[in-house]
Amino acid sequence: MHAPIGILRLQTRFPRPYGDAGNPATWPFPVLVRVVPDASAGRVVRERAAGLVEAFIAAGRALAAEGAAGVTTTCGFLCLHQDAIARALPVPFASSSLLQVPLVARVLPAGRRVGILTVDRASLSPDHLRAVGIDPATPVGGTEGGSEFSRVLLGDLPALDTAAALSDLLEAGRQLLARHPDVGALVLECANMPPYAAALAAGLGVPVYDWYSMVTWFAQGLRPRAFVRAGEAPRRTGAA
Repeated sequence: MHAPIGILRLQTRFPRPYGDAGNPATWPFPVLVRVVPDASAGRVVRERAAGLVEAFIAAGRALAAEGAAGVTTTCGFLCLHQDAIARALPVPFASSSLLQVPLVARVLPAGRRVGILTVDRASLSPDHLRAVGIDPATPVGGTEGGSEFSRVLLGDLPALDTAAALSDLLEAGRQLLARHPDVGALVLECANMPPYAAALAAGLGVPVYDWYSMVTWFAQGLRPRAFVRAGEAPRRTGAA
């Protein structure tokens, strides 16, 4: 069993379906969840989490004290504060699924690059990208032009039409690929996007990386899989 992951959740009321990073049932390992007071989606996304960094640090320290071996969040825009929060916590900290972008960029074939899908394209600034080692020229698409996904999340509304939300993400992805046909994989910024990742990969025909891929990788390093029990001789297989 993996060591517990601590999740710093925004103070929101919008639905978190299965697959959402803030839904404990999403994860195949134990999670500890702590809500950060006053951390609304609008404030973190559109106001750069101004005045909230210390609250995130305090909540992260509390999760570590409760037994979390690593801490993550539920908003990719906190990548802007990756270094400040990581330096202040006693355990590893992963602010955003966007931490995957430089790695994904390196595994793509020649002539292909990464694209990012976000909940609010205008708010994802070059500062956010540089803070986690992303080339500011990386193509970015947003769902803010749709009818449901961004409206519900940024407006903190109590109901979400998941079919309409998927339609918004698919359209944003199609537009991004039309503008940048060299995009060979997508990274989903938003922690609420993983429920739609499989449909996006199938519908757009490119690999899709998200919060689930990020945090499961993060957790694996905190408690690696034991292929050999302590004191047991390794099993020999294949050629010497």
